[in-house]
Amino acid sequence: MGRSGRGRRAARDEAIQGTNDSSIVSKCSTAALGYIQDGFLQYFVTKRCRRAPLIHWGYYVRARAVDHCVREFLRQSQGHPRRQILSFGAGFDSLYFRLKAVGLLSCTVVYEVDFPSVASRKAALIKGTKDLAMVVGGVGGRESGAMSFAVEDYKLLGVDLSELSKLEQALKEAGLDPEVPTMLLAEVVLTYMEISRSDALIQWAAQHFPCAQFVVYEQMHPEDPFGRIMQQHFSQLNSVLHALAQYPDCEAQRRRFLQRGWAKCSVLDMNEFYASFIPEDERRRVQALEPFDEYEEWHLKCSHYFILAASKGKELAWTPLFSKMPGGRLFHTVTCVSGSQALAVGGRMSPTNADLGILWLRFPESMTASDPDCVVVELVSPQPAEDLASSRWRHTTTEVMCQGQKYLFIYGGRSAVQPVLGDWYFLYLEEFSCRRIPVGGPVPEGRHSHSACSWDGGALIAGGLGAAGQPLNSVLFLRPTGSGFQWQDVETHPPFIPRYSHTAHVHDGKLLLVGGVWLHSASVPGVTVIDLMTGFSLDYQIDTVSLKWPLMLHNHSSIFLPDKRELLLIGGGGNCFSFGTHLNLHPICLGLSNILTSQ
Repeated sequence: MGRSGRGRRAARDEAIQGTNDSSIVSKCSTAALGYIQDGFLQYFVTKRCRRAPLIHWGYYVRARAVDHCVREFLRQSQGHPRRQILSFGAGFDSLYFRLKAVGLLSCTVVYEVDFPSVASRKAALIKGTKDLAMVVGGVGGRESGAMSFAVEDYKLLGVDLSELSKLEQALKEAGLDPEVPTMLLAEVVLTYMEISRSDALIQWAAQHFPCAQFVVYEQMHPEDPFGRIMQQHFSQLNSVLHALAQYPDCEAQRRRFLQRGWAKCSVLDMNEFYASFIPEDERRRVQALEPFDEYEEWHLKCSHYFILAASKGKELAWTPLFSKMPGGRLFHTVTCVSGSQALAVGGRMSPTNADLGILWLRFPESMTASDPDCVVVELVSPQPAEDLASSRWRHTTTEVMCQGQKYLFIYGGRSAVQPVLGDWYFLYLEEFSCRRIPVGGPVPEGRHSHSACSWDGGALIAGGLGAAGQPLNSVLFLRPTGSGFQWQDVETHPPFIPRYSHTAHVHDGKLLLVGGVWLHSASVPGVTVIDLMTGFSLDYQIDTVSLKWPLMLHNHSSIFLPDKRELLLIGGGGNCFSFGTHLNLHPICLGLSNILTSQ
């Protein structure tokens, strides 16, 4: 590089370092007004300045998003004897001091990396400030090489992130152990680097750490008017946002990490994070702190920043941006596998966002509906076969038995690629892996929105929507055999009316099909009873005289209470074109004694 090139790079680096000074003033102002609790930021600011409410809101949601990811990492890795946090471009951030002060850094070492001049300035502030030195437990060891400050659980390094070989060597000398669970953090850092260098850093981290999470907060959407003004602002500061052109949105950023060695990646814009992860009472508290009426600017700003969490390794096989969002799924399945565990498989948030994976839901056996916070949600990182099994919606999961072993039979549905799926998987829960089990007989027509229930060690599949988009009226039995299973048709007399989006139960050799949608009947689907031995089927209408009407039985759930011969209908309904939405707000209990005894 020539002298003029080095000069331009030095000027750019100095400008980027200047963003740290501006940012820390805004963070300090945000803390001073009570948006966030942080008594350490004040020591890193030479001159305080009160920022506008819009700035406070922006830094508040940023702090909440990063703090959420950090705390989830610490919670999920708490069983490990050692763990690490590696913060790239940390600047004057107070993360270490905040966590250390509240006792959250047990068995954890925090490494911070920034330009040598920034690291030296921060080290001097720590050594010269009594309250900061007290938290770290001293004034640090002797400076050597890239190390600006070092105590047992805190290492401050001065290294240019774009010089990857120097970074790796400095971290090695500082004692970083790539084999322990590690969180990597980059808040508005990667975008200041040339794309080839930031991509190399992402890939290096995936290759270097077998068990890690990478959390990123930065800008996106350069193409609209707000995005153009945003780019212009940073260009005038000589801090060009390099990543925006090649990675302009959440999906591009997600692909960026997946293509560079990370197993899972979740990305949310800050509007989504604010709505999904900040409780309503906390939002009310923030809104009461000072007058605020810049909602347009607030929502536009939040739509142009994202929080990303990528992960790899068995111990950190989830991403923290999923951990509180099982309720955001549609058309998934939930199967109880014990008195305290359930498995949520597949589903979608939108037709283009369906890679939601598998969730373990763990809860105390004595849990009540009024105490949902005791449910622990863990996102499973599956192998390729399990990933294919869970990347679907409108499917079914059914418990089956093969040679004395219990499996979850995942069948049908649809995906972002295929409108109808006809494949199946056997998920062995003891090892959480898909196994190949022989299945004989003619392969049935693919379908979604069908029903499935366990019977005699196998699975009964009924109805659904086929490839032509028309309701089906077939009943299929996946029958256990000595070596596997066999597909078998169940003939019904008369053939039951084709339907989909219904529920099903088996009682005393009878298949009950409940509700759904059908096309060629003047009546509303009620309960169809099919005798599995004779194939005789009969439709029954639901007596709605004593029920709150209308009752829409699709997208619902149902529970059969065999002792009482009662059916509990829960939820259901949806949009009625542009005429409004109807949802069944209250559970309904139907007595089936007369139906079941008359068969």
